[in-house]
Amino acid sequence: MNTPKVVVVMGVAGTGKTTIGPLLAARLGVPYAEGDDFHPPANIAKMSAGTPLTDDDRWPWLDAIGSWAHGRAGLGGVVSCSALKRSYRDRLRAEAPGVVFVHLAGDRALIEDRMSHRQGHFMPTALLDSQFGTLQPLQEDEAGVAVDVSGSPEEITARAAKALAELP
Repeated sequence: MNTPKVVVVMGVAGTGKTTIGPLLAARLGVPYAEGDDFHPPANIAKMSAGTPLTDDDRWPWLDAIGSWAHGRAGLGGVVSCSALKRSYRDRLRAEAPGVVFVHLAGDRALIEDRMSHRQGHFMPTALLDSQFGTLQPLQEDEAGVAVDVSGSPEEITARAAKALAELP
């Protein structure tokens, strides 16, 4: 029997983490946690003002997500988290060694278009360049898969579930 995975749905803002995460969790039959909910108020205020977060801003947020993921070890779960840098993913793995990543990846123009149509989100489109500038894609030694974000949420979720099922 396969032990349910704890999956971190990662990628730059606007790739659909908050849309795909719950769909993937439902498909896998595990709970979903919204990564933005783990941000302290100061982080949300900075991003709302168009100020990119520093690594020092991110450490407590990553630790909180890692703690949630650790608590789901052996039970499974899906959490969204940009996890743009290798060091951020290393931090998550230090807390929850068995996590796997689904990197939602796509064309910048498509992502910017999607961001421009979002309502009620604190991340402005102006920060997209800093997100792409920070992004370090998954490396070969990291457990995870890259999934293209073109198509419908259902198509993206199906690609993610299939890719996860094919992981060793």
